[in-house]
Amino acid sequence: MNIEKAILSVITTNNQKITGGAPIFVCDTKEEMDNVAANLEAILDGISHALSDELYIIVKH
Repeated sequence: MNIEKAILSVITTNNQKITGGAPIFVCDTKEEMDNVAANLEAILDGISHALSDELYIIVKH
């Protein structure tokens, strides 16, 4: 399967603002969120985008 142009995951420190169909990773600190985002970016072969101080998405372009 070849996935193109999709949100692969969401990483956040605030689970009150997130719902949806993509896998959601809730972290306790910004440092943990940065680490999880960097690892998932490599694992999923995607690009990490910070949408706010408490929200990252990993996308496939």
